Amino acid sequence: MKRLLKPYLAFLLLGSLILTTSCKDDDPDPEAESEQELITTVELRLEPVNDKSAQTVTAIWKDTDGVGGNAPVIQGLVLKAGTVYNATVSFMDEASTPGQTKNITEEIIEEGHDHEVFYTVTGANVTFAKDVAEDLDKNNRPIGIETTATTTTASTGTVRVVLKHQPGLKNANSNMNTGETDVDVTFPTTIQ
Repeated sequence: MKRLLKPYLAFLLLGSLILTTSCKDDDPDPEAESEQELITTVELRLEPVNDKSAQTVTAIWKDTDGVGGNAPVIQGLVLKAGTVYNATVSFMDEASTPGQTKNITEEIIEEGHDHEVFYTVTGANVTFAKDVAEDLDKNNRPIGIETTATTTTASTGTVRVVLKHQPGLKNANSNMNTGETDVDVTFPTTIQ
């Protein structure tokens, strides 16, 4: 019995030694991915370009208690027909530190290679173009914080703003289905 036990123990010791030395981690430390942001407030501000009779319009979506709590408070857009606007979207966190608002838009711009804002219009006669030269990430791809919005005729509908988190995924073909959603809001929109 002792003869059978010794080879068995030697084999077990040799096997565990091989397993522990062959399973070392040769991979370099992976790059730290940027974390998803907590966004409780989205502000979409549209300033008319050359029409002095049109007013600056600000739409606000606010959900400070997060998903599953109270419904978000939404102030929609009322835009003038036949007008070109410079549009800027801002993202804020009003929940992490009570009584303080953290504007995380600059962080999104700094990590622009990992983020993109998408605009989808339903029903309303307005288009959003990501054509602002200063609104590009380090790879010359649009971020979408600054856009040009152009209205045509009177209509009603919605403007959906989606901020996508796309670390390692953002490229020339990225779309609203690429990556994880940081925030997805819809503003009721009227064009008069």
